[in-house]
Amino acid sequence: MLGRDLVAVLTARQRGRVTAATRAEVELTDPAAVRAAVAGHDIVVNAAAWTDVDGAEQREAAATAVNGTGVANLAAACAEAGARLVHVSTDYVFAGDADRPYPEDAPTAPINAYGRSKLVGELAVARLLPQTGYLVRTAWLYGAHGPNFVTTMLRLAAVRPYLDVVDDQLGQPTWSYALAERLADLGAAAHRSAAPAGVYHGTAGGRTSWYGLAREVFARTGLDPDRIRPTSSDRFPRPARRPGYSVLGHAGWSRAGLAPMADWRAMLADALRPDGTLGTARRPPAPSDATEDRIGSGSR
Repeated sequence: MLGRDLVAVLTARQRGRVTAATRAEVELTDPAAVRAAVAGHDIVVNAAAWTDVDGAEQREAAATAVNGTGVANLAAACAEAGARLVHVSTDYVFAGDADRPYPEDAPTAPINAYGRSKLVGELAVARLLPQTGYLVRTAWLYGAHGPNFVTTMLRLAAVRPYLDVVDDQLGQPTWSYALAERLADLGAAAHRSAAPAGVYHGTAGGRTSWYGLAREVFARTGLDPDRIRPTSSDRFPRPARRPGYSVLGHAGWSRAGLAPMADWRAMLADALRPDGTLGTARRPPAPSDATEDRIGSGSR
C-alpha cells in the first residue's frame, strides 16, 4: 500500500532515478542482496515490513528477522554506501497507556511481539546511522492499494445493516498517499542536509477512535453514520494486545522545516472519492471564482 504510493509520488516529482525493489528482488534478511540493492543510491526509503501483528505473536523470531535484523542489514548497507535511510516504523513501539500525545523522544515499551520486532529495527538505525538515519513512525494507515479499515467498513456496509466498532482505542487515521508525500519531502530535505537525523511522527493531526473513523467514513460516502454502533475491544479478542492510545506528537517536523500533517478529517476528505473509493493521488483543487474569471478573460 505505502510502497506503491511512494513510487507514484517520487515518479511524479521526477527527482532522479527511482528504484522500486520488490520483496522478490531484495530479501532484507540477505545482507549481500541488500548491499547490492543499496549501492549507487543517495536516499533509501524502507517501507518493507512484517505487518501481520497477530501472526507475530506465534512467529516472533520470523517477524524480528524482517523488522529487526533485516532493517539492521539495510542500515549497515546505507552506512557503507554513504546513503541516507528513511525507515518507516510504528506507534506499536509504545505501551499505548498514555493520556497525551507521545513525543518523538518518549520512552518505548512495546506490549506485543510486532512492536518488539519493530523496536529492534529502530535501535539498529539509531546505532548504525546516527547522522543519516531517519525514523518515521506511523499508525492507522489506509489507502487504495491494500486491505485496510476504511475499505473494510465500506465493504461490510454493503452486506450488514449495522456494524459494531470499538470505541476504546484512540489514534490518528492516516492516508498512505499523504504519508508517501511526507516521506518524499523528508528525503528531499535530508538530501539537502536541511533535516537532522532522528525520529519523526508521520501521522495525521487530531485523534479519534475506530468508531469515530467508521462514522466519518459513512457520513462522507452518503451512508447513515448511525449504522455504526460503539463497542469495546474485549468484544473482539485478538492474539496480540493492541495499544489503547496511539496518538503521536508532531513537534519534530519543525526540525526539518515542515509543518505537521493535516488533521485526520481533512485527510480523509481528500482521500475519499465520490464513488466511495480511496484515491491514488490528491484531487486537484477546485478553481476559485477569481481563477475562473481570469481564465475566462484570457479566452475571449
